[in-house]
Parts: sequence; structure tokens; C-alpha cells
Amino acid sequence: MTAHNNHSDDVEQPLVAHLIELRDRLLRAILAVLVVFLCLFYFANDIYTFVAQPLQKFLPDGTSMIATQVASPFLTPFKMTLFTSVLLALPFLLYQLWSFVAPALYRNEKRLLVPLLVSSVLLFYFGMAFAYFVVFPLVFGFFTSVAPEGVTVMTDMGSYLDFVLKLFFAFGCAFEIPIATVLLIWSGATDAHKLGKKRPYVVVSCFILGMLLTPPDIISQSLLALPMWVLFEVGIFFGRFVKKPAEPEVDADHESPSY
Repeated sequence: MTAHNNHSDDVEQPLVAHLIELRDRLLRAILAVLVVFLCLFYFANDIYTFVAQPLQKFLPDGTSMIATQVASPFLTPFKMTLFTSVLLALPFLLYQLWSFVAPALYRNEKRLLVPLLVSSVLLFYFGMAFAYFVVFPLVFGFFTSVAPEGVTVMTDMGSYLDFVLKLFFAFGCAFEIPIATVLLIWSGATDAHKLGKKRPYVVVSCFILGMLLTPPDIISQSLLALPMWVLFEVGIFFGRFVKKPAEPEVDADHESPSY
């Protein structure tokens, strides 16, 4: 009976310890976002004004953005500031994730995943910057120029925020394609040569995803699909230099994965 209880304690204790560590790291992540949010909240209106500039410069003279709901002047900048806080805290959030899973990884896995995590953050930021500086001016310039005569373009600030957040997320995720491609090749699920043969299907899939992830206009769809295709080619190029070792090299501090 005693031996059975000791065995149960050995099995349950690591699980409880992992759950406690997971809880602590989640709390740290939430606290980091909260601290950044409190620092930025005073500038909430300025942040929203900066994000709205790509549309405002195309609005006709004498017009501006409007708020059609009573709480929009407060809630819309609030949401934008919260989104910005998560973005700025993203490196710390990924560090917490890395610290939690790192003990379970082999040494060769750590050598690959560390640069991939850093690259994924940078690529997500680059995707959002591409959307803001390249896509938004083209899309908003087109939308405002084709308005029928007698129709004044005055966009609701809440609707605008939903629109740009959708595009930010779409382009940020699209720029992660090289990371996904390298991980597929590294895991052994495929190789660069096989992916190259599927290029026609990938091109069609890029335009389908562009249609699903962006508003129903050909400009934003194409501006998402074409970079996705280029980034897929980039992933294939770097994937040629990635090979998963047949025998993983165990980390000196961990003879085998902890979980």
C-alpha cells in the first residue's frame, strides 16, 4: 500500500508542479500586458489618431471620422490601446512560453527554435508595418476615390478599427509563412523539393486566403496574396538548409524531455 502511494505521489507531483509553473507564467504575461497598457492609456487617443491617419488623409475636405455609438469615443481608443499593449508585450509573452517548454526540448531543437521565435515576432511586426505603410494608403485611396457623386465619406471610428485590426492580423499571420514552411521541412513532414512541386496549388491557395482574410476588394486581396507567395518561396529557400538530425542530442541538463 505504501509503495503504491509513493508511486502515485511521483506521478502527480510533476503534473502539479507544471500546472503551478504554467499559472505563474500566465500571470506574468497578463501583468506585463497590464503594465504596458497602463503606461499607454494616457496616449490612447494619440494612438488611435496615428492608426487612423491612412484614412483621414484621403477624406474630403471638411469631413472627418464619426462615432455612431455613445461609448465609441472611449471604447474604440481603449481597444486600440489594449491591442497595442499586447503587441509591445509580445516578445515577453513568447519568452514566457519558451521558458515553460524549453526544459522538454532537446539541445538541437533549442538551437533551431530560438531563432524561429525571434524571427516570428519580427515577421509579425513587418507584416503589420507592410499593411500600415503600403496596403492602407492604396486601399483607402481607392475606396474614397470611387464613392458615388453626392456621397460623403465619413467612416465610423469603431468600424474603421475593426477593419484595420482584421488587416493587421491577416498580414501579420501571412508574414509567418516562412516560419511555418521551415518547421514543416524540419519536422520531416515534407521537403523543399516536394514543396516546390506544389507551387501552383500554393499560389491558388494564397489568393483564396487573400479573399477570405481581407475585405472584398481586389487590391487588398492581391496585396496579401502576392507577399504570401513570395514568403513561401523564402521559406523554401531557407528550408533547403534545414535538416532534422536522426538522433536528437539531449540537453546536458535534461536527459530526456520532462513532459
